[in-house]
Amino acid sequence: MTTLAERLTLAIKHAKITKAELARRVGISAPSVNGWFSGKAKFLRGENLLAAAKGLGVSETWLATGKGQMLLGADPAEWISPVREIETPPGYARFDVFEGSAGMGAGMVNQDYPEVVKSIEVAEWEVRRKLGYLPQPGRIQLITGRGPSMRPKLEDGDIVWIDTSCDYFDGDDYYLINIGGQTQIKMLQRRGDGLYVVSVNTDFPAYRPDPGEVSILGKALIHAGLRKF
Repeated sequence: MTTLAERLTLAIKHAKITKAELARRVGISAPSVNGWFSGKAKFLRGENLLAAAKGLGVSETWLATGKGQMLLGADPAEWISPVREIETPPGYARFDVFEGSAGMGAGMVNQDYPEVVKSIEVAEWEVRRKLGYLPQPGRIQLITGRGPSMRPKLEDGDIVWIDTSCDYFDGDDYYLINIGGQTQIKMLQRRGDGLYVVSVNTDFPAYRPDPGEVSILGKALIHAGLRKF
């Protein structure tokens, strides 16, 4: 494993827990843990490193540096097979799930909604055609939209690609946001009196949240193509 995100992916598969559960064990927010898996955080240090290693049941040194064995006192043969499970064929890009679903109406608490699709592998030429570039592993993640508020742009059950490298307002666009602990796919629009949360479905009126109430988890690449489940 050459990157922290890859080591975390292997370790969480071995531990058979969700990212939400890892966040609970470490004692930090789910978006922070998603940042580790997206590659935003290159290093883990201090108490978070210790708690993450303990929560995943792996060696602290291996998690931080990739050196040594993943499991303390284990025969490496015991964990070779999980590595094979996450290998992506040459010429393909792998997109993993962003933990849980996103509400397109009322928000959703992500860990309460298991995903139908956990990952997809897409031909690199198709990724370049849709996005115009080939993203770094972990940057683009999947989430399932639930609810009617973004119709007809998004339908209930559509799978949306999320660019997790964008955790800030980057102009009027569609975003994956968190408000009051609930995750939603909405348009964010800057108006004269502040930032508004906007739905495509006019049955859901736009509103202006309190300053600092909205956390941006990524940009929703709804132009990249959807699959409904």
